[in-house]
Amino acid sequence: MKVTARQGNSKNCIICGMENEFGLKAPFYNLEDGSVASIVEFKACHQSYPERTHGGMVATLLDELMGRVLWYSDNGQDDLSKFAVTMSMTVKYRKPTPYDKKIKARAYYIKDTARAYVCKGEIYDFDNNLLAEAEGTYFKMSPSQVVSNNYEMAEEMCYHLPLDINEIDFPEKTSKI
Repeated sequence: MKVTARQGNSKNCIICGMENEFGLKAPFYNLEDGSVASIVEFKACHQSYPERTHGGMVATLLDELMGRVLWYSDNGQDDLSKFAVTMSMTVKYRKPTPYDKKIKARAYYIKDTARAYVCKGEIYDFDNNLLAEAEGTYFKMSPSQVVSNNYEMAEEMCYHLPLDINEIDFPEKTSKI
């Protein structure tokens, strides 16, 4: 799937924060089909049992991906005028998610309304084995409803890194988990 743009990264987020020493520093890419994707590598500090990434970190990556679908744009500019918060999320863990090994993940709309949207998120290894999947419902809000009026979101989402990948291969989309 062709990559059309790269979304921005924040300072402190556990998933995309470039200044978070324990974070993934995950890049997020807009794909030509309207989905958002990432290629990441969990580290040993994210483990539960040896050789397995903690399920909470897996769920957090899926939540971040599904939340970022709202920011998708064809022109590569993150639309920080729209926010969403998680109303519900169901995760199914299909296989252990390794650490110290690159994985790929994507999320896409299942349903979009004026006030909320439903997304599907998926994590795969590079052999296209499904490791985990989720469905989430997100409530749309203005930035001022999410963070205080004194907070400048552009200051937090300040990392705009160059596009460093052209394509990411994924299996066909499904709408059920």
